[in-house]
Amino acid sequence: MAETSVRSPRPVPRWARKPIVVVVALAFALLAFGATTQVWVDAEVQGSAVRTAHLSVQGSKAATSVSALALVGLAGTLAAAVAGRVGRAVASAVVVLAGAGVAAACAAVLADPRGAAEGSIAQATGLAGSQASVALTPYPALAAAAGALLALSGILLLVAARRWPLRTRYDAGRASAARGAAGTDADRAGAVDGIDGWDSLSRGEDPTD
Repeated sequence: MAETSVRSPRPVPRWARKPIVVVVALAFALLAFGATTQVWVDAEVQGSAVRTAHLSVQGSKAATSVSALALVGLAGTLAAAVAGRVGRAVASAVVVLAGAGVAAACAAVLADPRGAAEGSIAQATGLAGSQASVALTPYPALAAAAGALLALSGILLLVAARRWPLRTRYDAGRASAARGAAGTDADRAGAVDGIDGWDSLSRGEDPTD
């Protein structure tokens, strides 16, 4: 029987190593989520009838979708770390979309801070359309940058995950099928179990038939 050579897996480059890629993506997702707990908009509401003259609007209220999208990116990163080959690709795509969504939502706040604070102002004053001057803090820009980097991390996950070792039997089976069946027809014909062969000989049968 011909011996079948076993190829050792290719070493994973440093930039594509799972711990590094996963930690980077998690860090950006957590940074985006953490930014939403801080004040994004400072509003000074004008009018003598208003009891609250100064109002601080947190990111979770100025852009409600950012917190949820950051958590989606976090979950997608963790899923990519433990899933099989197909699951990694799907989870990485989710991370890319979540990061892009975070960046887009933050960009909307940066473009229109008054509109982002309108709901909080109306809730605090009981009046819609109150006159107010608003000022942005650095946190919306920080969250936007974290979202963009999270999207890039998702792309990195998608590329790097192809170099990670296979984890599931399904993936291993697909990889084996892609490499082709090991051995030739002659090898398969000669792979007869020794005990079964002796039993066939004792019955006067040819085990190679």
